[in-house]
Amino acid sequence: MSSFSNSISNSTKLEEQTDNSLPLSKNEVTQDYSEESKDDIVTPWNVTATSSTGIDYEKLIKRFGCNKVTEDLIVRFEKLTGHKAHPLLKRKIFFAHRDFNYILDLFEQHKPFYLYTGRGPSSGSLHLGHLIPFFFTKALQDAFKVPLIIQLTDDEKFLWKDLTLEDSKKLALQNIKDILS
Repeated sequence: MSSFSNSISNSTKLEEQTDNSLPLSKNEVTQDYSEESKDDIVTPWNVTATSSTGIDYEKLIKRFGCNKVTEDLIVRFEKLTGHKAHPLLKRKIFFAHRDFNYILDLFEQHKPFYLYTGRGPSSGSLHLGHLIPFFFTKALQDAFKVPLIIQLTDDEKFLWKDLTLEDSKKLALQNIKDILS
């Protein structure tokens, strides 16, 4: 499941990460049922559930300052835009948002806004996991008929990954070609 907060705002604060060169083998989903661990841990590198029932999405929504995507919100989107909601939204794959109700208010009032998403180029080509947010945000762009900004954070990858500035720029250029195609 995912949140589509990056489609409108990309200000989610990630937990402080001291090791900026985590290998892919560190990505894992674990369960920790110990008494001293009370909160699920969700970072770009690890997902750790503290309950035998798995991740508590309600707590995550609250922790990241999001709101749950409700059926009323989906109905309002469809009514205002005249577009069916994206299947990932209808099926609750995207289950949380930040300010989507505000975006609907702006749209209803015919006030300008834009959509924003991004990509941190760390590989030479995009895969399906990279494309899903782009497809979803493009569907929102079509429904709202507004500009879409895609930021490539090659500077972030240079600072946080073990990449040279030149390599980071090359990956960004390759990713731009993938996005445009």
